[in-house]
Amino acid sequence: MSPSVYILGVGSTPVRKQPERGFTDLVAEAFTAAVEDARLDDVDRIEGTWFSNTLMDFWGQRAVRGQAVLTPLMREGVFPNGNTIINVEDGCASGSVAFNGAWSAIRQGADLALALGVEKMHDSTRSGSEFLQWMDGTGNMLDPDLFWGPFRSIAAENGLDLKQDPNRSLGMDAYSVFALTHMNTYGTTIEQIAYAAAKNHTNAVGNPRAQYRFPMTIEEVLADRVVAEPLTRAMCAPRGDAGSAVLVCSQSYLDAQPREVREGAVLVRGHSLRGGLVDTDGSTTWEKRRAPVRAADDAYAMAEVAPTDLDLVELHDAASFAEIALVEDLGLCARGEGGPFTASGATRPDGQIPVNPSGGLVSRGHPIGATGLTMLHEVVLQLRQEAGPVQVNAPRLGLVENGGGLLGLDNAVSAVTILEGGPR
Repeated sequence: MSPSVYILGVGSTPVRKQPERGFTDLVAEAFTAAVEDARLDDVDRIEGTWFSNTLMDFWGQRAVRGQAVLTPLMREGVFPNGNTIINVEDGCASGSVAFNGAWSAIRQGADLALALGVEKMHDSTRSGSEFLQWMDGTGNMLDPDLFWGPFRSIAAENGLDLKQDPNRSLGMDAYSVFALTHMNTYGTTIEQIAYAAAKNHTNAVGNPRAQYRFPMTIEEVLADRVVAEPLTRAMCAPRGDAGSAVLVCSQSYLDAQPREVREGAVLVRGHSLRGGLVDTDGSTTWEKRRAPVRAADDAYAMAEVAPTDLDLVELHDAASFAEIALVEDLGLCARGEGGPFTASGATRPDGQIPVNPSGGLVSRGHPIGATGLTMLHEVVLQLRQEAGPVQVNAPRLGLVENGGGLLGLDNAVSAVTILEGGPR
């Protein structure tokens, strides 16, 4: 039987445009919050840190990013001096891959490990379009034809015109193709995608950690500026600056803690990383064997639960169409039914299975290197019934899905984590 792993402490900064704050400042706030949440009185107990970031080279730091960011905190005695720091980068899934490293360390015999993520996506001295062009490096820029080939093929098969624009993220061009293909294949409507966006914007109103905190109607979502047809601005996750931290521990470590610490711990019931599939012709299996499907299957099997057992889900809606596809990938509804399932109200906070009660990436925010950890933070708060105005009704089992990068028509990597907990 594999060793049990628990989330002991979580901490995140709010996601905001914060050009005045540095990486170390953001990390210090998140790390200190996680230490306080875990009631950890000796940070030297941390046996290793997995540090996630995707875009720090925009500011000139290409290597040893965690060490560069954490050195001031070591000098101040805030962070353990000499701690082993492993730097992680896997696109938008970087935070979840860092969590995987800390989780794996506990399963291999460590008692206490840390996943720490940070991203700065705003610079007052440079334009947003300059940053978006830099972000294109999260695709395959060594061979752009290999990257875009599968999208051109599926666009042609569906009679679509693949358009690219340097003033938007290449991810939105990809989501545009995904959305239009799903609409052509299954009859998904733009109103159903808008429902997901409006739901999440409205969910985030009560979330103090969210970047956008205003409600939206379906009509307002549809009337917003088109970014990449059929996606409007309200259907696209904003760029944000934030840090997030998750402390994980072993059963033996937890057993030695005071009762109030033990009661706040959340069990990792299932966890899986899966890589994207690429066929020999450069395209990937489009739906049935996508990385999020395989990662979810693994996590359900490890946790010994089914989708119907879940009480809430936080998933990676970098564009609101992704929520339509991912509720299918995760088995919350049948393939092709994501649009009607969502528009039925099933994924509302008071619905059959609440999805993104935090506001999701479109409102909670998407600070790439920290995103996977902010999602875990939200579910931990929900399971402890500490989520305040965005709390759903007495959840015991929650799932987090976080995807990163693109490999053909698949995610480059997908992470699915199933957590179990209760109020402390």
